[in-house]
Amino acid sequence: MAIERNFCYLPAKRLAMDFAICFKGDMGFARTKAICRQAELAGFRYCWFYDSHVLWRDPYPVMAACIEHTETLRFGPCVTNPDVRDWSVAASLFASLALSSGGRFDVGVGRGDSSRRMMNFQPAGIQRMNDFVGTIKPLCRGEAVKYAECPTEVQLSWSHYDLPVWLAAYGPKALAAAGEHGDGLILQIADPGLCRWFISQAMSAGKKAGRDMSKYKVMAAAPAWIGPQALCIEQTRWFPAMVGNHVADIVEKYGKDSNLVPASLTSYIERRKGYDYRQHAKKDAKHLDFVTDDVVESFSILGSPEQHVDRLKALEEAGVTQFNIYLMNTEEERIVAEYGDKIIPRFR
Repeated sequence: MAIERNFCYLPAKRLAMDFAICFKGDMGFARTKAICRQAELAGFRYCWFYDSHVLWRDPYPVMAACIEHTETLRFGPCVTNPDVRDWSVAASLFASLALSSGGRFDVGVGRGDSSRRMMNFQPAGIQRMNDFVGTIKPLCRGEAVKYAECPTEVQLSWSHYDLPVWLAAYGPKALAAAGEHGDGLILQIADPGLCRWFISQAMSAGKKAGRDMSKYKVMAAAPAWIGPQALCIEQTRWFPAMVGNHVADIVEKYGKDSNLVPASLTSYIERRKGYDYRQHAKKDAKHLDFVTDDVVESFSILGSPEQHVDRLKALEEAGVTQFNIYLMNTEEERIVAEYGDKIIPRFR
């Protein structure tokens, strides 16, 4: 059982590449806890959960349960957003889970996609995302903070936790925000060339802002499937369709021919006709017909264990420090076991 103490975030000596799993919140508690224990023993270091409370269960109760059944695995939302909870409620929630886990809690933050759109709201703006990060971090440290929705200062005097915050980004302004305000960057893609470009944008913004980026972390989050290539592609075709929502927002804002965003990211959505959020991240969704096989292969990590190792090494060379497996394609236990047996040991 976890011991309740306040911890500052002092990263332990880690593998050259950290490995993570991510759930979307539709799996039963018992199986989720069992997979977390399996992943911890297999060498995974992080466990993330989608935070989209209308589509799936609220992730924080199951995180709390999994925390009590693990010892080293770190937990957090991937991602939450500024508009789904009052900011002091969010900070208190994060600080409480950090306390109960003995300091094993991070937070991923984005603008809000399915969480907001399922209620017919637009995602938050970049500045609001920055303000949210600039509020929850000092609140978790126990500082007195005043924010826009609250007429007086708020202080969590019982918390002294240095909360690690990762920001999700694709577009130029979001990438700059991630470099200027985040402890890490979340990229929902496993294409080494695109990851290298995204990372360079965030790193450049952080350095320009005068930050020390030597310990900056970068997550590539994507499905992984081990098996025959044709089956791998069909199991993960949903993923580029999901990414396409964010790409469509970027194209709408910057144009499809803008030099601010790589054409290799934006060109594949030209045949996209729409997206049904009720089928968000579903393997057999009805809106996948525009996604070609080559895009699936580029965005995810597929094939034999050796193909996975080669792609992961390319991502590591591009600057990625964590690969987060979107564990939602069926056969989740098998994927965790194969990574633990055949892939993670290659990065020790």
